Amino acid sequence: MGDWSIFGRILVFIGVGLVILGALIWGVSRVFPIGRLPGDFLFQREGFTIYIPIATSILLSLILTLLLNLIRR
Repeated sequence: MGDWSIFGRILVFIGVGLVILGALIWGVSRVFPIGRLPGDFLFQREGFTIYIPIATSILLSLILTLLLNLIRR
């Protein structure tokens, strides 16, 4: 077994982690409407749509900061 087998295992674990994270975000978004908060801007014109999730980005940043600080301690 060479170094490539370790690399393959790491990729599998990253993939499984992303699937779990995606399922978690999907489940939470059904209960809490992330992405439709006041402060999220949606501009629609004929032919294009621009979505700028400012409030959602700030909220997710605060939540992740708190979680990571709790994990580090």
